[in-house]
Amino acid sequence: MNANNLSGPQFDGMSCPVPLRDFNEIVMGHGGGGKLSSELIEHLFLPAFGNDHLNQLRDSAILDLGEQRLAFSTDSFVVRPLFFPGGNIGDMAINGTVNDLAMSGARPLYLSAGFIIEEGLRMESLHAIVKSMSLAARRAGVQIVTGDTKVVERGHGDGCFINTTGIGVVRSGLRIAPDQASPGDVVILSGTIGDHGMAIMSVREGLEFESQIFSDSAPLHELVERMLAVCPNIRTLRDPTRGGIATSLNEIATASNMGIEIDETTIPVNPCVQSACEILGLDPLFVANEGKLLAIVPSVASEAVLASMHQHEFGSNARVIGRVVDGHRKMVIAKTPYGSTRVITMQIGEQLPRIC
Repeated sequence: MNANNLSGPQFDGMSCPVPLRDFNEIVMGHGGGGKLSSELIEHLFLPAFGNDHLNQLRDSAILDLGEQRLAFSTDSFVVRPLFFPGGNIGDMAINGTVNDLAMSGARPLYLSAGFIIEEGLRMESLHAIVKSMSLAARRAGVQIVTGDTKVVERGHGDGCFINTTGIGVVRSGLRIAPDQASPGDVVILSGTIGDHGMAIMSVREGLEFESQIFSDSAPLHELVERMLAVCPNIRTLRDPTRGGIATSLNEIATASNMGIEIDETTIPVNPCVQSACEILGLDPLFVANEGKLLAIVPSVASEAVLASMHQHEFGSNARVIGRVVDGHRKMVIAKTPYGSTRVITMQIGEQLPRIC
């Protein structure tokens, strides 16, 4: 590379058309899980790194190694504040990667943990984060088998960032992917939405309610195992983190080239979460979750899947919220509580930055 190549943004190798040309710098929206994130992946990362595994854009890659099928996933956590009602960055880092593996139907086994720590972080805070990670790993039945630690200068790390990478085993015959949704399938949601995002924002904005809002951060692999036991041909599983269930449903509709219709009156929202969203002018459909899942299942199996979920603490409030249709392809349509309908589009960025 010579000095002439450093004079401005370089776009060689990007696909065309390239909306990214409108941005000379990265903005927060590029990391929000919405349209800008999608464009960054589609026009920059996939042209540079694309291969048969990466191009599928799953929560985790499925690698066939002889007779063994492995799920492989990585995630980085930059939440602010580091501690929030219901958890902290440590246990969230474990649960987040465990859930990414689970969304491929994998049994999580091993994790790595990489820390980027800012100079000045109190040792007691780091101890609490590490202790939470240890407890969360034991609860999920995974081992942290490798890792790395870096320290950056004061003012350059916002306390602590964590990256976790996970490996799990996928049993033979499973084909869980966003492009598997078919007309007639039903959409199942495992519980209330928006709890995590609003727990973060209630602390950040100093909001007080009659009941405190707690993050829903939790490992979902055991819930998934129960679901697969009664329905091995689950089409799609997604944990709706950044961008909430709205973004996840749009990604499924696009990947499967199907339409999705949901009924907003069936979607459970904690009253305190609903109040917080109204105060902040937010739509709970777009608020992040850390302990919920969306499942696309054949309609004939929906009752059995729901019954199995209701027997687990993280699926006790599961319900059908919609269906997959052959019309309005690549679109999500919602029936509102007022009897009208609205199109649920993917947002440009994210309503709430730095919440996971």
